[in-house]
Amino acid sequence: MNLRKIGSLSISPIGMGCMGFSHGYGEVPEENYSIEAIRKAYEFGCNFFDTAESYGQEMFHIGHNEELVGKAVKPFRENVVLATKFHLNGEEIASDLSLYQIIRQHLDASLNRLGTDHIDLYYLHRINEEIMIEDIADVMGQLIEEGLIKEWGLSQVSAETLARAHEVTPIAAVQNIYSMVERGSEEDIFPYCLENGISVIPFSPIASGFLSGKVTTQTKFEGDDVRKFVPQLSKENIVANQPILDILEQFSKEKQATKAQISLAWMMHKYPNVIPIPGSKNQGRILENLGAWEVKLTNDEFRSIESALDKVTVHGHRGHVESEQASFGSQWRDTK
Repeated sequence: MNLRKIGSLSISPIGMGCMGFSHGYGEVPEENYSIEAIRKAYEFGCNFFDTAESYGQEMFHIGHNEELVGKAVKPFRENVVLATKFHLNGEEIASDLSLYQIIRQHLDASLNRLGTDHIDLYYLHRINEEIMIEDIADVMGQLIEEGLIKEWGLSQVSAETLARAHEVTPIAAVQNIYSMVERGSEEDIFPYCLENGISVIPFSPIASGFLSGKVTTQTKFEGDDVRKFVPQLSKENIVANQPILDILEQFSKEKQATKAQISLAWMMHKYPNVIPIPGSKNQGRILENLGAWEVKLTNDEFRSIESALDKVTVHGHRGHVESEQASFGSQWRDTK
């Protein structure tokens, strides 16, 4: 396993998205099971865990997922990289507090829930159109100087927004949706990030399970399962996007790996700055996904996959530019 970099941080080539332990995929596991899952991922070699203040706030309370992650990593906190995210809402912006005070309140709450004195990677979860991104970048720079955060990032943004923020305080990571069926970031985000030494942290890199081949037209998404809103997972698009699964099936057999592992190996081969964070609430699936860093594609195999993908039309595109005011997740709090 070769480590990758997020700014000053050394990261396992695949991280773990922890949202599913608090909401988003129907019934959540028991807390002990979730804590055990995170610890098994760490024992496997994963040192990068992703959470957010909003994960679980509908089913439980704000910060539920942060609390759970904090409990899980407590025995080895200094050996892992923690990423979390904050939102800025209209009521806060209209208050008499300064932007620094507002963000600091979010940060202090996350620090307390995670049981740590610093956040390794702190994201603005969605752009708020009422606030200049440059002003947020300035505050993040102050927090870095104070040692409260090590690096900062943005999520679901365009290269234009990213550049404006990066000029004020250098950005270490962008967490955008990216997978074989969501390749919009290849047009603007990846070129800018490669040029400027910024890591790309894809959420939903297995397309909410579609690329595993385990989601079919018969799959039912119940409760708060966010997949009922994912464009590629409508019944008609599951059928229409079958050619992508056929490509994965071919290479899965050749490499003796799962479809999900091939899809992750593909993006890690393509970009040296990519660190996917697949999310699952199933312990076996979590370790399977992490095992993708052991699947190595040859250059010829990679080119064959690229060529095949380029011939396929993807149905159900979501896109990677969203804001607090106009988010894909308007039906529910968040999709990742």
